[in-house]
Amino acid sequence: MKIRNLLAALVLGLMVWGGRVKELTGAGATFPYPLYSKWFDIYHNETGIMVNYQAIGSGGGIRQLLNKTVDFGATDAFMSDEELEKSRENPILHFPTCVGAVVITYNLPGAPELRLSPEAIAGVFLGKITRWNDPKLQALNPEVKLPSLPIVVVHRSDGSGTTFVFSDYLSKTSPEWRKRVGRGKALRWPVGLGGKVNPGVAGLVKQIRGAVGYVELAYAVKNNMPYASVKNKRGNFIKPTLKSVSLAASVKIPPDTRISITDTDAPEGYPISSFTWIIFYREQKYANRSMEKAKAMLNLFWWMIHQGQQYNESLLYSKLPEPAVRAAEKVLLSATYGGEPILKHK
Repeated sequence: MKIRNLLAALVLGLMVWGGRVKELTGAGATFPYPLYSKWFDIYHNETGIMVNYQAIGSGGGIRQLLNKTVDFGATDAFMSDEELEKSRENPILHFPTCVGAVVITYNLPGAPELRLSPEAIAGVFLGKITRWNDPKLQALNPEVKLPSLPIVVVHRSDGSGTTFVFSDYLSKTSPEWRKRVGRGKALRWPVGLGGKVNPGVAGLVKQIRGAVGYVELAYAVKNNMPYASVKNKRGNFIKPTLKSVSLAASVKIPPDTRISITDTDAPEGYPISSFTWIIFYREQKYANRSMEKAKAMLNLFWWMIHQGQQYNESLLYSKLPEPAVRAAEKVLLSATYGGEPILKHK
């Protein structure tokens, strides 16, 4: 135990030099990684503080925060009440950072723009629709001559917030999916191949003719992959865009910010949209953490929900709506060190 404490003190000394924090650590969601990578690079240039963020998936981010091996976690699936019970003595807080879209991407000759309904998406990922020229798919896309190719489903193999968002949507729109598979970060998939994190799924879909998978919008665009318009609750086929994702996020935000926005009521809203969250401990005086480090982390978070938002749209993430910013501010202002607020009212 003494050796462990000595090592912790040495690491802390390396990251806090001359009273100034040099590095913060985080891990979790790949869904917002393109944006976080840009944010943290800009923040380092502006402040000198390096943010070492490992995009290992939402499940990994939650585990590492619970194990207290990182300063903060990141997840696209807000923690359940059962998960939050594991840190009841020092509650874990959530705040949203941006809004993104999970898209259905595919590898077909000519890269046609497809239209899909929730029933068709569930049928494909349940393994009930097995060829691209299935009448159910052809009826949705009468202007496209779909090939007689077998459908190869690609899904996440790791604990994933992107999977949670996708399965949350299908659980709301398909009774059969809800009964057979359900929602979660890790699922018992009826069919398909597993790819690790968003880049792994995008890579497999791009390599396999006839493949279909689900990824965050930025990964499809970065890889020049087509993605489908999806029929929403109002019967409109909606393409995932900054506007349609923002419309889905224009909802009342609860104080703890944990809210699902899939299967939106917005007539022009994209139905597989989601907030993504940073998670951290409310009381920051734990595991030999210094007040300086706690304050540096909270200052980073404040920057992310304010100045950082100007970079969202260039990377295909929607900015936080104003109600989400106000809710996130209240969460950050509730963080304490030794029972005292870390951030004074800004």
